[in-house]
Amino acid sequence: MTPVARILRPLLALALAALSSLAQALTIEPYSAQALTAAQSAGRPVAVLFHADWCGTCKQQDKAFAQLRTETGLDMVLLVADYDREKDLRRNLNVRSQSTLVVFRGSVEKTRVGGETDPGKLRAALRTAL
Repeated sequence: MTPVARILRPLLALALAALSSLAQALTIEPYSAQALTAAQSAGRPVAVLFHADWCGTCKQQDKAFAQLRTETGLDMVLLVADYDREKDLRRNLNVRSQSTLVVFRGSVEKTRVGGETDPGKLRAALRTAL
């Protein structure tokens, strides 16, 4: 092995390890029908959070999900849907209040929670789809 290869090999291993841990973190994106359909068609874990800017509980959930975003082991997408605008989605998923989290593995609903702000309980809900 050349001296350059001896130096680069461990650096490459570290870089790949760092990238793989990033890939396993929670991704938070605005809701789109295309994103939900793509995740569900691929059988991937995905969650939809019904959020309203005027909702105090939703603001607390924002803080909890910001904490969860940095954790590894939550390799899934959280789609944030505007509660006031996404009326058809609310109707299709039978969601009746803001701050509702609906968790899917593919198109199968695994759990739903309403009004929860505890990061540990939200983490547990998300993990039902993993």
